[in-house]
Amino acid sequence: MEPAELEERLKTLHAESFSWALTCCAGNVADAEDVLQTVYLHILQGKARFGGHAEFKTWLFSVIRNRAAKEMRRQMVRRIFLLRPERARTFPQSVPLPDASLEGTEQEDAFEQAIDALPSRQREVLHLVFYDDLTLDAAAQVMGISPGAARQHYERGKKKLRRDFQERKTAHEQGR
Repeated sequence: MEPAELEERLKTLHAESFSWALTCCAGNVADAEDVLQTVYLHILQGKARFGGHAEFKTWLFSVIRNRAAKEMRRQMVRRIFLLRPERARTFPQSVPLPDASLEGTEQEDAFEQAIDALPSRQREVLHLVFYDDLTLDAAAQVMGISPGAARQHYERGKKKLRRDFQERKTAHEQGR
């Protein structure tokens, strides 16, 4: 793929890539920015090459996930040995939440808490399917798991999210 075409594809997918990087970095904006910048540099310098075996977006998200995992491991080791405090989880004001119409409402808070309570694999597959419009097979490729495992995480995540969100909503309505 030509460098100009590669750059154009990266620009087109930037918002989705940042959203995915943010998910992979547990919501830490600075880490997501660093990971994405490193991924872009590796791609543009030819250190990470698109082989055409999957869709470009699927490949890109795999590269982002792998880089984020490497960065998270590196930071964990650094924190253990240098006793540095973990950065606070923050969200950029320039990236809207999934449903901006609910912003600032209690319902949004309950939904966000329910999503945050999901195990990481369930949270990742739901993000890829709902926010990034990937198929379950493509999500499995990005996550490096089998399609069956992706389906299982997807179904369990939806079920748990539905149950937890409903419990939180009911508790709030009852004034707990």
